Amino acid sequence: MTATLDLLKTRRSVPPALLDEPGPDRAQLDTILAAASRVPDHGKLAPWRFIVVAGEARERVGEVIAATFAADNPDAAPERLAQERARLTHAPVVVAVVSRAGPHVKIPEWEQVLSAGAATMNLVIAANAAGFATSWLTEWFAYDRRVLDSLGLAPTEKLAGFVHIGRAREVPSDRPRPALDEIVTYL
Repeated sequence: MTATLDLLKTRRSVPPALLDEPGPDRAQLDTILAAASRVPDHGKLAPWRFIVVAGEARERVGEVIAATFAADNPDAAPERLAQERARLTHAPVVVAVVSRAGPHVKIPEWEQVLSAGAATMNLVIAANAAGFATSWLTEWFAYDRRVLDSLGLAPTEKLAGFVHIGRAREVPSDRPRPALDEIVTYL
């Protein structure tokens, strides 16, 4: 239990540009995703799913991101388009967590959204526990319907985020965290 608490108390994100090979192999990723799926899920709806973007798929999705950016920014410099194209290429593995939350007769949509967030955080923690570093990001393209359509999201689905997974080239210094007396109320 001490190791788990230490991980939770010291975990921090590593920017994708600082994530290197090797990423998790298929067996490691299956273990990480199995842990990610063990979250509160009222009604057993599994209101989330995972899309693994690895290998050449990172470049293919990057082409869609760059083309979408270029369509909205026709005067964008080639350097900026290259930056957009490389969004998912830094880490060896990127997992898109898709929220499938929607109306239900018994389960409030808000609970389903929280479950997707919990699945994303479990993914981050599981990958960190397996010895990898992570970064959970959204960025503009996580909200762009054209990019979401290219990833195969249904019109009712949203992206909870992209979790970039790799080995940390370096770990950034910790950021200030809120003091407990600022965020905790005891009744």
